[in-house]
Amino acid sequence: MTDLVGAAEIATRLGVGKSTVVHDWRYRYPDFPQPVAKLKSALVWAWPDVEVWARATGRLKDGGS
Repeated sequence: MTDLVGAAEIATRLGVGKSTVVHDWRYRYPDFPQPVAKLKSALVWAWPDVEVWARATGRLKDGGS
């Protein structure tokens, strides 16, 4: 599994329907990880950063990744 993910990959891994949910989290939760890169048409995160946040907030249970 790759360590770099976009909003669509985060949404899939966390079981939410749309990648727009990820962008909502960015604005709603100040502790949501910052992207590691901003491309012309996408943001890129380090999955380990998102995984830590998701576990801490109950969005990813043990055994999931």
